[in-house]
Amino acid sequence: MHSKLFRAALIVLAAMGPTPAQAADNAELDRHVTDYMGRAGYPGVAIAVTHGDRVVVTAGYGRDSTGAPMTAQTPMPVASVSKSFTALAVMQLVEAGKIVLDEPVRTYLPDFEIADPRGARITARQLLNHTSGITDRTLPEKSLPQPESLAGALRRARAATLAADPGAEHHYTNTNYHLAARLVEVVAGQPFGDYLRDRVLAPLGMRASRTADSAPVTGLAKGHIYAYGASIPTTEPDRFLSGSDDLITTAEDMAHWLIMHSGDGQAANGTRLVSQESLRLMHASTDPRWDYGLGWATDEHGRPGHSGIWFTYTAYQRLLPSGHGIAVMANSGIGLGNEGPAQFVDNIARIVEGSGTPDRPAPLRLIIDLVLGALTIASLGLGIRTIRRAPLWAQRLAGRPMWMIGLRLLPRFIPLALLLLLPFLLGELVGGGRDMTQWQLLHYSVPLMVWSGVATLMGLSVVATRVTALVRLRRVTTG
Repeated sequence: MHSKLFRAALIVLAAMGPTPAQAADNAELDRHVTDYMGRAGYPGVAIAVTHGDRVVVTAGYGRDSTGAPMTAQTPMPVASVSKSFTALAVMQLVEAGKIVLDEPVRTYLPDFEIADPRGARITARQLLNHTSGITDRTLPEKSLPQPESLAGALRRARAATLAADPGAEHHYTNTNYHLAARLVEVVAGQPFGDYLRDRVLAPLGMRASRTADSAPVTGLAKGHIYAYGASIPTTEPDRFLSGSDDLITTAEDMAHWLIMHSGDGQAANGTRLVSQESLRLMHASTDPRWDYGLGWATDEHGRPGHSGIWFTYTAYQRLLPSGHGIAVMANSGIGLGNEGPAQFVDNIARIVEGSGTPDRPAPLRLIIDLVLGALTIASLGLGIRTIRRAPLWAQRLAGRPMWMIGLRLLPRFIPLALLLLLPFLLGELVGGGRDMTQWQLLHYSVPLMVWSGVATLMGLSVVATRVTALVRLRRVTTG
């Protein structure tokens, strides 16, 4: 009874509006968000900040791709932040005695089988903390044909091998959460999306939230990619999402989610979703070899959070020791110079906690794209110059053996090799071994692909014109 009266009092106080101190804090927050959006190249942003069981602020800034103002009610994907929702669903079934975290997945999914016999030992815990041994390299989930359902994702996983014994190494991959979501729907006896709606979203009061099995998502405004200082509305590439990055939500709804996690597993309306012990297991790793718990990772300060990355949207959530929760959603995707709004969230944390001055980052995306643009122009100019000098090159090498001429031409194929290898190289160097297709790479960085394409075209054109000039010269000489 006292708890209900306390919550009612909080609602009344919130309705009375912010105190002068809160208004000043919100004004500083508004200034910082607007400044950061310009520097980071975000057309639209929505944020939620909570403290304990109180909503501090939910707000939208900028516009979506249709030109509509961004608000706290604007639906956006939170991408891989969705994994924390899937983990919560599994933990509910654990608490109900229907799943044991350290039992093999095959106990609950008899048709779970992969190409590596060690797969029989994979547990639910190992799916949730990405230590199953499955990686994007042993099952390239973005490059392979995309399944239409979680049952299809389970069948696709039969081709997987393991990079390490289950439980030995941490390798982040969406496949683990496709399998975890399939585990939920089989054990619960209902489609995963329905379970999440009935047992997680509705009890939290997240009435504007929904899940999507695949991208692009019907009824969702296009996000953006970034190129040479311009944000370009773009449809998200075709991808399977269920369980890994499937949640479409709003800043207002994310506030309900943060309140539950900042507390003891109880929603603001008094509904308990999970126990404190389950939250503890989710929020932090129990193994010092990695920082990933169950659907949450800790940063260098031990603060739980999770990033969310689409090619046209990004998101981030963070829980602070002060009792604050922060969620940010932006309608601009991952790219060179934008690996997600983690720094943005850190700056918001400094404002709401009064712990320091927010950083004002350089416009890194613009700088990188301008450098790539300059390299593109240089590659084009040097290529045209070299093509025009092909007859002189042929005269100099006319008497050389063919193997030597081939060696001289070989470096011209380097741009082509780079273009073909770019998805792998960026996946290794930037994505920690993540899988990516050429089409997705174009969404990741248009300027990088344009430069690689122009350099490749110039290299092949130089080879073609030099060989043609050499053949013509030899015909004249022998004729």
